[in-house]
Amino acid sequence: MRSSIVLVLALLLGPICLCSRPAAADDWPQWRGPTRDGVWRETGVVDKFASPQIKIRWRVPISSGYSGPTVADGRVYVTDRVAEPEQIERVHCFDAKTGEPVWSHSYDCVYHDVSYTAGPRASVTIDEGRAYALGTMGDFFCFDAASGEILWQHHLDEEYKIRMPIWGLAASPLVEQGLVIVQVSGEGDACLVAFDKQTGEERWRSMKDDASYAAPIMTKQAGRPVMICWTGQHVAGLDAATGKVYWEYPFKPSKMVLSIATPVIERDRLFVTGFYDGSLMLKLDPKKLAVEKLWRRVGRDENHTDSLQSLISTPYLKGDYVYGVDSNGELRCLEAETGDRLWEQLPGKKPVRWFTIHMVENHGKIWMFNERGELVITRLSPKGYEEISRAKLIAPTREQLNERGGVCWAHPAFADRHVFARNDEELVAADLSAAGAKD
Repeated sequence: MRSSIVLVLALLLGPICLCSRPAAADDWPQWRGPTRDGVWRETGVVDKFASPQIKIRWRVPISSGYSGPTVADGRVYVTDRVAEPEQIERVHCFDAKTGEPVWSHSYDCVYHDVSYTAGPRASVTIDEGRAYALGTMGDFFCFDAASGEILWQHHLDEEYKIRMPIWGLAASPLVEQGLVIVQVSGEGDACLVAFDKQTGEERWRSMKDDASYAAPIMTKQAGRPVMICWTGQHVAGLDAATGKVYWEYPFKPSKMVLSIATPVIERDRLFVTGFYDGSLMLKLDPKKLAVEKLWRRVGRDENHTDSLQSLISTPYLKGDYVYGVDSNGELRCLEAETGDRLWEQLPGKKPVRWFTIHMVENHGKIWMFNERGELVITRLSPKGYEEISRAKLIAPTREQLNERGGVCWAHPAFADRHVFARNDEELVAADLSAAGAKD
């Protein structure tokens, strides 16, 4: 069954900038924001919460999934999975102000050889009026973002014979230089594949590695745009236009591919961290397309860690310091030059395996969305962790993880001075504006 239910309530077509450039200030059009750096640039938001429960502006029912919502041109996009009576994945579009449905598309998707079957992983990427959605098993769609019309599609498993990662395809599509780029893990040299963003025609394929779960990002090095991709076996820098590998640094997994957290960059430092394999800090050569290792640290195992060994949480690299969540929920600060730990704190009050916090910077403050469904406004510095305010946003649910009362593992979106968050039952929106806090 492949059906498209179009419930067009608004036709708001507005161009979105390319992924490598900032989009409109009030949009969150892709994974981790306009430039994939986890920075929320809006002003006029609350300094602290008025009550222990954040007031919900609207909520709509959805089903389970790990994919975070994205927001562009007054619309919110999210994907989910329904297992009964048939196995389907769905791509939804809602009005960002009201939560009213705009369109929804569902398609057959039987999960096989995939663990953690709660639903799609990759956030929908919005670019110039198009919505790019990647499903767990390789269903890849380009929609008209306003109407839901399918402009083109690929079944990547059939076309590229995916060496399916144990948790399926998860890295959100990247739009760059007229292309949309995905980690496919196809046979041969099809770890990464680029398609013409308008026509869907393949433009290049690159690298023989297994796919990871980490989303690629863009940076500049030696005066050129460089796509940074953490695959199953390497951290690599590529030409997004051609797929040419400029450089690659080996980072082979000791047990299994578990590259989930997005690479982060500050000045000439590039940092990645994994649950089993520890931390790697590379230095980007400013004069040529090359890298060198600054340090690599890993503990005896995931319970006896060194430096930082994250699972899902992407770290925050600022100036000379790294802040991140270790394997059992410890919030840590590292010296970026050495990886030495400066401090550690347990925001969850006790160690919790795979504890997840998504961190977003807003004008010097770090907003944390933790797996208990709380928003926490903080400041982080080499001197320690300062909690400013904490409130409940959404309840944890059990489909993503049927332990400790459930979790909220999907990254929220921050747009138009609102937060948009999902669990396995609903998508919610809340006003975070300073003006809204007075209502």
